[in-house]
Amino acid sequence: MKYMMFVCSDTEPDTDTAQLPDIEAWVTRNDEAGRRLDGSVLAPTTASTTVRVRDGRLLVSDGPFTESKEVILGFDLLECADLDEAIEVARSHPMARMGRIELRPLAELDD
Repeated sequence: MKYMMFVCSDTEPDTDTAQLPDIEAWVTRNDEAGRRLDGSVLAPTTASTTVRVRDGRLLVSDGPFTESKEVILGFDLLECADLDEAIEVARSHPMARMGRIELRPLAELDD
């Protein structure tokens, strides 16, 4: 099953002083196991563009549409046997401690 893993900031990071997992090791381990299909860090929210259509009119604005203290910093596309495996993959990501991880299964659309 495929999961989109959103890597997000959080206003309340973990206070544990233990060393964070190494992100490069996390990427290598999950790439080699075939669990991580793709992923990237995103540019800062100041580089974002919001696109909307209202009453047939295109509305484009610079930056995020809303101000938020918690933002999506990056993503990883995972292929896991089930949600339990996806949770274990997310659990070992450094941002699970410094931020938060959102897992969302990809919907299977009917043709």
